Amino acid sequence: MAKPLDDTPGTIITAAINGARLTKADHPRLPMTPVEIAAESRRCMNAGAAMVHVHARDSKGQHVLDAGLFREIIDEIEHATNGDLIVQATTETVGRYTPSDIIKLTKMLQPEAISIALSELIPGAKEEAEAQKFMTWLDNADVWLQLILYTGDDVHRLRALQEKGVVSKNIPILLFVLGKYAEDRRSSSSDLDPFVAALGEDETPWAMCAFGREETACAARAIALGGHVRIGLENNLYLPDGTIAQSSADLVALAVENANRAGRPAMSARDVRVIIEQGQGNG
Repeated sequence: MAKPLDDTPGTIITAAINGARLTKADHPRLPMTPVEIAAESRRCMNAGAAMVHVHARDSKGQHVLDAGLFREIIDEIEHATNGDLIVQATTETVGRYTPSDIIKLTKMLQPEAISIALSELIPGAKEEAEAQKFMTWLDNADVWLQLILYTGDDVHRLRALQEKGVVSKNIPILLFVLGKYAEDRRSSSSDLDPFVAALGEDETPWAMCAFGREETACAARAIALGGHVRIGLENNLYLPDGTIAQSSADLVALAVENANRAGRPAMSARDVRVIIEQGQGNG
């Protein structure tokens, strides 16, 4: 597992450009094919993103955990961005895939970065043994893990699993998801409070993503609190004024503005890679 970000001098902005569920009926510029995903990734990089979070879609537009398709997407992005963008593959199960599928995809693909939900990898006690073996594998793999948490209780559960030795205590970065289970999937900046309270004095780096029209406001608060952000059409289609964003790059640009205001400017992929490799920095 790549080293954690002990500290950072700025903000890591990740573009979440397509997700598992939305289609072009929801937004005509939602990228679905590898070429579309690569083009949108480049736009987001140019707007200030250091990383892009991608879902693979098959020929029918369905979210799939397909290592071959992910490899095609990653190759297209690397070609479109000259490798100047970190690509984070998702392992979201969408109710169809299993913890074993998460592990299989990760090992087959071995991407530079991957996101995994704690509740999907370890939904219960019977998955703990396999998860422990997987975490041991990750500790020795050159894969930067982001572990996804959906509630403050998830933070406490993570700590319990770490104390049991099931999950590594060396998690590079967490992701707090705001609003997924809220009515109409909207979030507010106060949704951060249970996560921050549960984290307490733990200095594990964290980021947040937020469902709904308050995404930009949630991101601004996260940045002010020292967190990082995942922004894009996967979670929100709207600009703060209520108009539809043209692309995820528009939402990334707003996060860049908020990062600058907070004195924590957006970091480039090169900046992030240096800190990951050296395990040092500020933030």
